[in-house]
Amino acid sequence: MRHSSVKELRLHLEDENATLALGQRLAQAIALQGKGINLLLEGNLGAGKTTLVRGLVTALPGGDEARVSSPSFNIMNLYPTTPETAHFDLYRLEYQEPDESLLEFLNDDETLVVVEWVQFLDKEFWPEDSIHFVWDHCDNGRDLRLIIAGDDALSVYEAAFPQSETD
Repeated sequence: MRHSSVKELRLHLEDENATLALGQRLAQAIALQGKGINLLLEGNLGAGKTTLVRGLVTALPGGDEARVSSPSFNIMNLYPTTPETAHFDLYRLEYQEPDESLLEFLNDDETLVVVEWVQFLDKEFWPEDSIHFVWDHCDNGRDLRLIIAGDDALSVYEAAFPQSETD
């Protein structure tokens, strides 16, 4: 069952630096919350998904030691951050049954879980509490839609985007 309180935010990211900065901003909000959250990333090849993850992970405590890359071939990377980050890439698993470890992580509120290519995961497995990022290409940079559902996701959203910025 989805939470009834769902918020949506639209952003325009001019370039790679803006995407990295968004990741850093989210990292600060997640660190303030002190526990994990589910981030679901949807977009075409080259949209900026891994760039966002790099900005996020390297800005978290412990992330300065992380070598962030898309886990396309090994499906999951774990980063020694606080909270620990589990980074999944579902591109090669298109519409297959999800791995048991992915489902365990999606139900673990102590881990920051980032899922690239979430559109290849049947929605019945999507966590109720999450921030869903949807990238759209535009002529100048990228348009990004954030769909925020659940109390923990809402807390991260409110810390990252104070009310005065989103009104």
